[in-house]
Amino acid sequence: MLNIFKTDESVIRKLSDYEDGVWVQLVDPTSKELSQVAKQYELEINDLAMALDEEESSRISLEDGYTLILVDIPSPEVRHERKMYTTIPLGIILKQNAIITICREQTPVLEVFVRNKLRSFSTKKKMRFIYQMLLKSSSMYQMYLRGIDKKRVEIEERAGKDTKDGDIIELHELESTLVYFATSLRANSIVLERLKRYKRIEQYPEDMELLEDVMVEYQQAIEMTVIYRDVIDGTRDLLTSIINNKLNNVMKYLTSITLVMAIPTIISGIYGMNVGEEWMPFADTPHGFSIICGIIIIICIITLWILKRKKML
Repeated sequence: MLNIFKTDESVIRKLSDYEDGVWVQLVDPTSKELSQVAKQYELEINDLAMALDEEESSRISLEDGYTLILVDIPSPEVRHERKMYTTIPLGIILKQNAIITICREQTPVLEVFVRNKLRSFSTKKKMRFIYQMLLKSSSMYQMYLRGIDKKRVEIEERAGKDTKDGDIIELHELESTLVYFATSLRANSIVLERLKRYKRIEQYPEDMELLEDVMVEYQQAIEMTVIYRDVIDGTRDLLTSIINNKLNNVMKYLTSITLVMAIPTIISGIYGMNVGEEWMPFADTPHGFSIICGIIIIICIITLWILKRKKML
């Protein structure tokens, strides 16, 4: 999808043709759209398609006549039938007369600009626009991180009551998401450091102040990621301990039942031996079978009482 936008007096409008000072937005573009934009702005088509590769890492590249900035932005996804989060590349190409963004899916990071929900937004102030996109990206990271911690709290509250194997799997998915976030945030921070020293085009003091804000927000997101990873490690250890404790209790209970059930088996085995009946107690006694059964029941009850006192049951 190819869209061309331009702001006039802080109001964004969609254009049908290229002009100076426009924002060209490519979302999951076709090869024809890539070729069209590459020809219009004299770009390498490989640089345009770079953001469509999910394995591409964040970086900034100074090319002949334009600057390529590649950053990772957060995006929701479904893994194992659970809503999780991941990161996807966002390509930003800076030309003298335009700014071009490339992403393989529609993202909330850019939707806020398309819907004109941000004040003081202008497609003509290109560096400020880039920093505003990065600031929105850092806000999305922090929002998703808080969502991840909320899911962890829900799992922790179920610990000991309704803990399931699925909770450990979900914790693993949450931890995987934090790994993706941590890697992307650190790579983006390196790009921000390079942008701070970027001298190829003019940057106004207001833009540099905004860049400082972006760097602070990214650093906060990195710290949140580290903290939440440590907390999730503790929660996973807690769930593992609870599950192991439940298993130990079950094994202890089964062992106690096995011990009690062995008593009648041993006694009946002794009476089943092929020996003279004169040597077997109660063999010639009236109601001898009932007496032996009563003795077995009494022994079992005493055993159960002892196990109960030893907290084996």
